[in-house]
Amino acid sequence: MWRELLPIGRHPDSHGYRRFAWTGADTECRAWFKEQAEARGLTYEVDRNGNQWAWLGDPAQGDAVVTGSHLDSVPDGGAFDGPLGVVSSFAALDELRSRQAEFAKPLAIVNFGDEEGARFGLACVGSRLTAGQLTVEQAHRLTDGEGVMLPRAMEAAGHDPDGIGADPQRLARIGAFVELHVEQGRSLDLSGDRVGIASAIWPHGRWRFDFRGEANHAGTTRLVDRRDPMLSYAETVLAARREAELAGAVATFGKIAVEPNGVNAIPSLVRGWLDSRAADQESLDQVVGGIEKAAREYAQAHGIALDVVRESFTPVVEFDHALRDELARILGTDTDLKVPVLGTGAGHDAGILSGSIPTAMLFVRNPTGVSHSPAESAAEDDCVAGVLALADVLEGLARR
Repeated sequence: MWRELLPIGRHPDSHGYRRFAWTGADTECRAWFKEQAEARGLTYEVDRNGNQWAWLGDPAQGDAVVTGSHLDSVPDGGAFDGPLGVVSSFAALDELRSRQAEFAKPLAIVNFGDEEGARFGLACVGSRLTAGQLTVEQAHRLTDGEGVMLPRAMEAAGHDPDGIGADPQRLARIGAFVELHVEQGRSLDLSGDRVGIASAIWPHGRWRFDFRGEANHAGTTRLVDRRDPMLSYAETVLAARREAELAGAVATFGKIAVEPNGVNAIPSLVRGWLDSRAADQESLDQVVGGIEKAAREYAQAHGIALDVVRESFTPVVEFDHALRDELARILGTDTDLKVPVLGTGAGHDAGILSGSIPTAMLFVRNPTGVSHSPAESAAEDDCVAGVLALADVLEGLARR
């Protein structure tokens, strides 16, 4: 399975992945998922929001145990973020069948669409729509960098955009959702453990900073006459690092758009996107508030207009304590596997769904901690340990 997925959407120069929602690479990944489901005799379906499902048992029975993740990527992302969870889900089912395990509840594997938000700028679109955290009107306004709106992109890929929206009936079928994911950090590497259980997801969000100045000639305009928004932006980037260090948080300007974007032209607009995350809401508010305050001071000093827009936000997610404790019991008692409990600063579909159904996460050790990069990795024996842990969890939850 892993070898079949590896070439899809891989860029020949960067060796990273560009599996963006509703593109050709995404379509290939979705075809792969369907093939895996049908090869195992599972009932395959695509829901109203484009998420893919593979069912063992009758979904209408309810109280289903669901696992899975996503197959899309960030620009030039790694091979493990998302796909490891989907591949491991199919492998865990194979393991359970080899054990001749019997289940009292239906099982399902899911591939959530557009988790990374690389194309339309909003993460977890598929799960947000399903959970009712993104309205149809908001979704219809999402636009990619080429001006293509989400409904048209879905339509071009063969999915009817008129049916998208909240899906409470589907969520009502699910008793527990467990997502396996490569760790995006080094906690497990430092502790020497192969598998961990998530405790919570830090609150996090994305903010757009629009610095508007005056376009002019880069060679003939005196420095004192310039209204260069790049200066204010650059100072704001440095301020973000300072504020994050003070609060023990993280903050990154990772995306920028410049107009008119000419080497010999002073910009008229610099638009930068801030991603910030912290262990608690108070710390996050402190960081973002400090960055915005500094940005406005810099902008005023340089004669620059500034607009700050919060484009997305996810509050702190405490995973269901009863389900989390049950995972620890299954893995710690039934298998004697040492599994630390750890928090994470990365968002996931499991976090979005946590407000609607009980959710939990398993992490697989990442030896370098690198993620959202072609250098992202995990050792094969650690991945196997993750599959076995997931199989044990699914068996333990579905047989009860």
